Amino acid sequence: MVAPGGASGARMATSERAAQAKASEHQTVTPYIAPETDLREFTPRALILGALLGMVFGASSLYLVLKVGLTVSASIPVAVISIALFRLASKLGLRDATILENNIVQTAGSAGESIAFGVGVTMPAIMILGFDLEIARVMLVAVLGSLLGILMMIPLRRALIVAQHGRLKYPEGTACAEVLKAGASAESRAAASAAARAEEKERGGSSLSAHTIFTGFGIGLLYKTAMVALKGWKDIPEKVFGRPYQAGSVSAEISPELLGVGYIIGPKIAATMCAGGVLAYLVLIPLIKFFGEAIPGPLAPGGIPIREMGPSQIRSAYILYIGAGAVAAGGIISLLRSLPIIVHGLREGLRDVGAARGGSLRLRTENDLPMRFVFAGIAVLIAAIVLARPLHMNLLGAVLIVAFGFLFVTVSSRLTGEIGSSSNPISGMTVATLLLTCLIFLIVGWTGGPYYVTALSVGAIVCIAASNGGATSQDLKTGFLVGGTPRLQQIAILFGALLSALVVGPVLMRLNDAATTYVPAAEVAPAGLQVDPAGLPGGRERPPAAQIGGATRDFLVWHKTDAVGGPAGRYLVDESGRAVWLVDPGINGAYAKRADGSEVRKFDAPKATLMSYIIKGILDRRLPWALVLFGVMISIVLELAGIPSLAFAVGVYLPLSSSSPILIGGAARWLVDRGRRRELEARGLSDEQVAAEGDKSPGVLMASGYIAGGAIAGIVIAFMAGVLEPVDSVLSKWSTAHNPFFAGPHADLLSLLPFAAMTLLLLLAGWELVLSDKKRRA
Repeated sequence: MVAPGGASGARMATSERAAQAKASEHQTVTPYIAPETDLREFTPRALILGALLGMVFGASSLYLVLKVGLTVSASIPVAVISIALFRLASKLGLRDATILENNIVQTAGSAGESIAFGVGVTMPAIMILGFDLEIARVMLVAVLGSLLGILMMIPLRRALIVAQHGRLKYPEGTACAEVLKAGASAESRAAASAAARAEEKERGGSSLSAHTIFTGFGIGLLYKTAMVALKGWKDIPEKVFGRPYQAGSVSAEISPELLGVGYIIGPKIAATMCAGGVLAYLVLIPLIKFFGEAIPGPLAPGGIPIREMGPSQIRSAYILYIGAGAVAAGGIISLLRSLPIIVHGLREGLRDVGAARGGSLRLRTENDLPMRFVFAGIAVLIAAIVLARPLHMNLLGAVLIVAFGFLFVTVSSRLTGEIGSSSNPISGMTVATLLLTCLIFLIVGWTGGPYYVTALSVGAIVCIAASNGGATSQDLKTGFLVGGTPRLQQIAILFGALLSALVVGPVLMRLNDAATTYVPAAEVAPAGLQVDPAGLPGGRERPPAAQIGGATRDFLVWHKTDAVGGPAGRYLVDESGRAVWLVDPGINGAYAKRADGSEVRKFDAPKATLMSYIIKGILDRRLPWALVLFGVMISIVLELAGIPSLAFAVGVYLPLSSSSPILIGGAARWLVDRGRRRELEARGLSDEQVAAEGDKSPGVLMASGYIAGGAIAGIVIAFMAGVLEPVDSVLSKWSTAHNPFFAGPHADLLSLLPFAAMTLLLLLAGWELVLSDKKRRA
């Protein structure tokens, strides 16, 4: 008797491997700049500009992730800014940059955003756990995580970027390559390969390609700026169902980037991902509501009765754990499936070491940093992790970081290739890392406060490594398409990541200090709080006189980790051990009013709160393991049915609002490709060649422009939310009162009209080629 899916699953796996081999055989790419062409690339001005832009984007992205819980992908904005600055410099008599120089700029500048995201979703959890946010710890975690992610991606480049070309789309990397091609200088166009010139001619010339992508860029920029920054219409329309289907809901984040990503990755992955969201929002959440409505009190880990919860609250309390379990299991299964390709890539890298010693030469576009550099770098990182006292780390923790780093950098890169950076669930991988790390700690008996920091340091470094690994893979994909030298890109991103990591730490500390409040302990604990001063570590702190409204003095510091008698947190106590002030942090703090009566706006870091719950839940033996195992079983069931589980698991973890516009973009791509298929097959093209033709269509150019425009609009939105916060508040109040597209009974329906118009324009761009094929056939 054969288990369900056993024989068929084996046949599917065999056919999938055959398809991969066939795809890698046929999907050879001649880049925009041919390997034998010598063109300026790794210049000091490109490296310096990229590093500076990376630091700027790192600081702004950290502010954005603390403010609204998201970041803006930096590669495309940095590429656009680089093209604009060098083009302006050429008007002033300086030499314009080549396409390869602009590629180095975007490579060096992309690291800041991914590092900022990793730091922003993990480091604030230290304060929630009752410890200090030390500058040395933050900077060490940022530096070690960013460098680890890049080092891990170096040997994976051949396996995931080259061998999987045609299967892993890397939508933001593809879009960035199209932006660089559209903005290529005259010198770069003259040096372009014959294949690139032929492709441009087929598209109607470089001017037509540039016109298409910059039209999409303009539409995406104006659309998202009008929608989010100017409050033109609701950005996430939603429908929540009532009885008998309580808590079931559908929603869509109607942004140009997600629509463009869906078009580039195509209908299969888009539908699989959205199916996970459908399971979460239209099956699991209503199911929890149905069975939980009769329970009178809270059901752990929820804090309020289920009958009082809406869909988002049920998701936060229960579904996130299920999704994290699914992502962890799907990631491990995906890694096991990818091992043959990864091992082959590692063998090629080791063979390169021997070839280099023997003196043989490789093509410029196949030249990576040598494996001995990777191994030496990882050894140095392990030593630094163990010896760094602020991390509270040991050898086991360092080994876990490297092992989980390799696992989740691989998973992150594959997911980035399948669904893009915008939907890459880095926080889900971090949760999975913390689950595995804390479980190991629990087995060996490492529980209690000091190990909270150790576990979080492991999770934070792996989180940053996975985030930066995904960004690095997008950059290497861009370089693969435009003809960059991998070794020079890898050096550029190492340099840019190091400088960005050194900036992120001080920015995080400054943002936290700016919104920190000193609350009288009598307000939060009327009965008083007392501690034995002899048991305190001995550190002292003086509250600022401006905050407490008078003279100040030094106090002892007490880290209270329980909620007995008063909230957990950081207290300043006098010589007798009596608590005088509660130091409420600027990030995830609860008290917005200072002692002098002034008010501050706190930064919310909800994902960091989730990390703290995971650590305390496992080490204190209170984690809802049943929910995590439900997610694991979902991935296993899908694999038994012959369906790759990772993209589906991501859909379970992320909001349905993120995957539904991706599905719409994938559906638009399906309509366009279906219209072209007959003509292309009549020309004798194979299935792989038909898919490759679809990847070069005007629709992909327009979708790339949507992604670029939406990413640049993110900068405008961050500026409005931060520097122009009063203006943002006025616009919100006005639109809520007077704009039916933004608020009111029909806002959810009306807001779909602009999105439908944008989708129609994308369809028309793709359909233009279908009509030309029909005319040619006629």
